[in-house]
Amino acid sequence: MTSEAAPSASVARLDPNADLTKQSLTISIWDGYSPKDLPQRVKNKLGFDLKVALHDTNETIMAKLTTGADSGIDVAFVSGQYAQALNEAGLLEPIHPELIPNLANLYPEAANLSYDKGNKYSVPYTWGTTGLCYRSDLVKTAPTSWNVLLNPPVELRKKITMMTTERWLALPALKSLGYSINTTDDAQLAKAKDLLIEAKKNLLAYDDTTFGARLRKGEAALVEAWDGWCPTSDKNIKFVVPKEGSDLWADTMVILKTSKNKEAAHAFINYILDPEIHGWVSANILYKVPNKAAMDKVDPALLAANPPLAMTPADLLQGESIIDLGQDSTKYTRLATEVAAKQ
Repeated sequence: MTSEAAPSASVARLDPNADLTKQSLTISIWDGYSPKDLPQRVKNKLGFDLKVALHDTNETIMAKLTTGADSGIDVAFVSGQYAQALNEAGLLEPIHPELIPNLANLYPEAANLSYDKGNKYSVPYTWGTTGLCYRSDLVKTAPTSWNVLLNPPVELRKKITMMTTERWLALPALKSLGYSINTTDDAQLAKAKDLLIEAKKNLLAYDDTTFGARLRKGEAALVEAWDGWCPTSDKNIKFVVPKEGSDLWADTMVILKTSKNKEAAHAFINYILDPEIHGWVSANILYKVPNKAAMDKVDPALLAANPPLAMTPADLLQGESIIDLGQDSTKYTRLATEVAAKQ
């Protein structure tokens, strides 16, 4: 049987008229990434019980899903390149579009993400980019380049933070050098490592989670940030994508092949894609969703107060999608380890 035929065979095994009240669902998601009352909402709307497990990082949930045993997870929320890795490992159920009519709510661009063109095994939940988040009252000249982060003027030294998550640690250096954020070229990675080691002496800290709070306190003046976590609702805090370009990241929903509740899993994803439900994300955690029907309902005042939230799919698609690099991913692990070890 060819690989192309496999999804069709799998489709035949799912019952579009299944009694969902006889199924239940366990999902794993980041804390705060969905409404606290989601289990009750699902029970009321779809008739089955939903259990929510939490993971703090992609690495944590990947470790749970790749042990070779049934994790007990039906639907996992993971970033795009991790969805790609799970699929390549044969761990994901193909998406059955006839069971998710609300896929029609997605922007057409959401089917063109390089880690999964056509949404064959994942459905995007949020998407965004990475850039410079800064205090306009503490920075003399508005930054436009990653080089301001990597080689800052004197007044910004020790007032800057960068991320340590491997691919985002490397991103500013790779883009400033004109390289792909998915490069596996050893010489290019060596140049990026040297740049990151040189930049390290000017950092206040590496920070993937509290950089927004540091900016608000004035402890930091310029940080590398995911757009949705840059607190642009504060008057003096701004966000910019550097002129050298950046990434396009996406967090996705995937269904595990080991799930015994695949009809409920599809019904759950369909429910999430309802504009009223999916719109909760933008209204409450200020992340863009690839759901046109949901984004059309976002309060215009919220968009005006948070410019990154108003970025269009065309804006996002100017970024380079991070993809899984298979065994070559270890090159980024080694780069991060060597940068961290350098005094």
